[in-house]
Amino acid sequence: MIFDLPTPGFSYELLATLGHARAGILHTPRGDIATPVFMPVGTAGTVKGMTADELRAPPIDARIILGNTYHLYLRPGLEVMNLVGGLHKFAAWDRPILTDSGGFQVFSLAAINEIDDDGVTFRSHIDGSKHRLTPEVSMHIQSVLGSDIAMVFDQCPPGDARCGDDVQELAMARTTAWAKRCRTTPRPDGQAVFGIVQGGIDSARRKRHAAEITKLDFDGHALGGLAVGENIEDTYRVLDEVAHTLPTDRPRYLMGVGTPADLERGIQAGIDMFDCVMPTRNARNGYLFASTGRVNIPNAANRTDLGPIDPECPCSTCRTHSRAYLRHLYQAKEILYARLATLHNLTFYARHVSRLRDRILAEGTRA
Repeated sequence: MIFDLPTPGFSYELLATLGHARAGILHTPRGDIATPVFMPVGTAGTVKGMTADELRAPPIDARIILGNTYHLYLRPGLEVMNLVGGLHKFAAWDRPILTDSGGFQVFSLAAINEIDDDGVTFRSHIDGSKHRLTPEVSMHIQSVLGSDIAMVFDQCPPGDARCGDDVQELAMARTTAWAKRCRTTPRPDGQAVFGIVQGGIDSARRKRHAAEITKLDFDGHALGGLAVGENIEDTYRVLDEVAHTLPTDRPRYLMGVGTPADLERGIQAGIDMFDCVMPTRNARNGYLFASTGRVNIPNAANRTDLGPIDPECPCSTCRTHSRAYLRHLYQAKEILYARLATLHNLTFYARHVSRLRDRILAEGTRA
């Protein structure tokens, strides 16, 4: 069952369902994306430690990566991006790219001087310079970056119970108003745009905001403002109660989440797309994922362990190097450690999501 999306050249093909879980294909002008999918995060135009060739090649075979609007706007800046012709050429990446709007980073990293109904004035975390970000500016930056999927500019409040109803309601109202402005801002041909649903940990509030956002006819819908301080039980509850209520004919995206268990729970709830810095950040900090559980590479037990991180993993790190060697590289602060560890963790995530997708196709009901 194929659903054409509002932006020409984009469609979502639903292949099978298993409960609320879905397997499908997001068709884009730059290539097809099998869903569910985990999108490696390339904050500053690179997935840390990885070359584009390594990301493209099996077993990672990333069909789409993330770029960060806030970071790329501040450095290298729009002058460079205009000069080179966009992020794809700059990063030598020929597959789809999704860019976030910069909203999360503005509210979490920058020193905010002013927030109003028009947008946000903030100071750069790099040099303290002053900037103004509005829905129109965010969409313009993403237009210059040339991403395949742009995200609307949203206000992302803390997700836990300490964030009062008035804060959540204001964030929802602004996000809706800003989404409307993003929707009508000119963007290049071949760039889809996703709406973002806020509402904190109140499922009724989330559903109400989802009804507002889905009326705006975006190409896909994201759940934002989760994994920002709330208990994981609240995250899962919101997922279970809200994700499957989003339109079935559009891809569903859970922003910034999470662990392998989080991905599995999200897929069960009906989510199609995920991103998170966890596999790359954890790799650099000595935490590796394996079929037997998480491996803390600095542990003394690994000093003489000549086995691989994961005997079931086909990545070149596991096929070539021992835990002892990786621990040595980590302790010696060798750059190679971060590359080998990141390659492994991204492989683990890719295979984890692929196995869950295969299960939906094998055991689910064909659409």
